Amino acid sequence: MTAASRFVGAIAVMVVLSIRPVGWADELPLTKNVPIEEFQNRTQDSTPYDFDAPPKGMFRSITTAEDFEEQLGFQRTHEIVPVRPTKRFATNTPAIFIVFSLHQHYQGFKVFGLCLPESVSGVATDTPISEDVMHVALEDDSGYLKLSPPRGGWLPGRYKVEIHAGEEVNEMSLMGTMRFTVAAAKP
Repeated sequence: MTAASRFVGAIAVMVVLSIRPVGWADELPLTKNVPIEEFQNRTQDSTPYDFDAPPKGMFRSITTAEDFEEQLGFQRTHEIVPVRPTKRFATNTPAIFIVFSLHQHYQGFKVFGLCLPESVSGVATDTPISEDVMHVALEDDSGYLKLSPPRGGWLPGRYKVEIHAGEEVNEMSLMGTMRFTVAAAKP
């Protein structure tokens, strides 16, 4: 290819690039002196996140259950699914499981469950009853937390489980709260 043909080719490319539809990159009109309130989030347009409800956001689903099982998922992954989901357990329940599925995530993290009595006679509400943690790897899209009963078994009453996500439990890692009830075992 000669220098002249390269020059003619470059001129042809410049001509093609300079031809554009009318209005393609026209300037948008500017609105001057608009009140700042129009550019801020209005409180009436958003709902605050409820940390006292089951977690949302990265959790596709989350439930309390009597057990869990592992199944081969759609993409040949190990999927953890709840067995007999419920919010009501007997005092002789060997363990309470919190089973969850996650939306896609881009790094590993930990999911913590901290079980506290909400209205259990004879136990202070700030006394941790049980806790568990699960490390969620990058390829995991489901998991579970196992809450073991305290010594002497579960006492009848209402319990709450604070769900935290991150590397440690603190006030910033709280994602939501799960609740369940323990009732006296039937003879």
